[in-house]
Amino acid sequence: MPRILHFADAHIDMANYGRHDPHTGLPVRVMDFLKSLDTIVDTAIAERVDLVLFAGDAYKDRSPAPTFQREWGRRVMRLSRAGIPTLLLVGNHDLAPALGRAHALESFDTLEVPFVRVLDKPEFLSPQELGGLPLQVMALPWISRSGLIAQLGLNVNDPSAVYERLGDRLIELVSGWLEERVDPSLPVILTAHCSVQGAQYGGERAVMLGSDLVLPGSLVKDPRLDYVALGHIHKPQNLNDGGHPPVIYPGSIERVDFGEAQDEKYFIIAEVNRGETRVEWRKLEGIRPFIDCYARLESQEGVTDYLRGALPASSELHGAIARLVVEYPRDWEPLIDEAALREYTADCFEFQLIRRPQTQARIRLPGDQTIGSLTPLELLEQYWRANHLEQSESQVLQELARQVIEESEAGGTYQHSP
Repeated sequence: MPRILHFADAHIDMANYGRHDPHTGLPVRVMDFLKSLDTIVDTAIAERVDLVLFAGDAYKDRSPAPTFQREWGRRVMRLSRAGIPTLLLVGNHDLAPALGRAHALESFDTLEVPFVRVLDKPEFLSPQELGGLPLQVMALPWISRSGLIAQLGLNVNDPSAVYERLGDRLIELVSGWLEERVDPSLPVILTAHCSVQGAQYGGERAVMLGSDLVLPGSLVKDPRLDYVALGHIHKPQNLNDGGHPPVIYPGSIERVDFGEAQDEKYFIIAEVNRGETRVEWRKLEGIRPFIDCYARLESQEGVTDYLRGALPASSELHGAIARLVVEYPRDWEPLIDEAALREYTADCFEFQLIRRPQTQARIRLPGDQTIGSLTPLELLEQYWRANHLEQSESQVLQELARQVIEESEAGGTYQHSP
């Protein structure tokens, strides 16, 4: 029974928070991602898995700095030296949009690194192409829209139409492999970097059809498959829980932003057999916490204590990336003591105070007036004042409104002349 390790969405060069480590020169956040990657590589070597399958997105963009390429290469070379077959699927963050440009993982193929294979086009891998491993792999890397348009000779401006054509082609391709090339006596893995219908993004945002390539659930849940190894969506999930095959997004290996604040992080160990697969979710420990808090000021009394109370205890903030979003009437700006809040959150890895002053737009009428006693133009004048418009701007708008109302009352059609 082949035993595989599946992970995805490493994004090892995410350095959008914090500082640099003085000893290595690396951003500390990059070191967080590399720590998780080291855990994954250590597990693969220590447990002598039969195959490592990376389902795409090694970096945050298509042009990683040489330093980050070095760090990724060191980990992949450890797998190579251990003699563990490793498949690297190209994801959307690894692929250059321009035709002919090298993608971020291409060097491993160019240098012919032993036991490492880069999958940058749809491909069927037989046991012979997997070093004799009794396993079959169907690979669907990310395909850029521009590349697809050029390949198919399309001339369309609607991205959803392009992805629809791509989806149809991939469905035909996988169906053809299942019917014509698969050995029914051996287990079959489908790996893809894409969205699947029914999947959930981090933060529980449903996948929106037409925003990128979306494969139908019926394709990935085909019982002729024995394991589906996905990448692209950062929220860990099994889209066929309790069924066969397991259809798994392991998620990103570290929290990327506040949208993943509540997500635990995992990689997968799967024992894949024909018609039966056992899946083990391995939790990555020591993931840096993201703490997202919100407060709305309703009183001018005790503002600093109230905002401290919106945050966890200082002991829980140690090493965390924390954010406090505060909404308040604009006039109360001086009441927010940012220095006091930063002192309270001094043990955070990083603390962000997001101020969202609110403009009071309610129209206040003199005591001897009611809304019913005012004409539409008088109400509009009150509205401009409540929204603090410049007098010159409000005068222009008021004049336009007057013309519209007069034309309407006369039964004509208003036409504005420049």
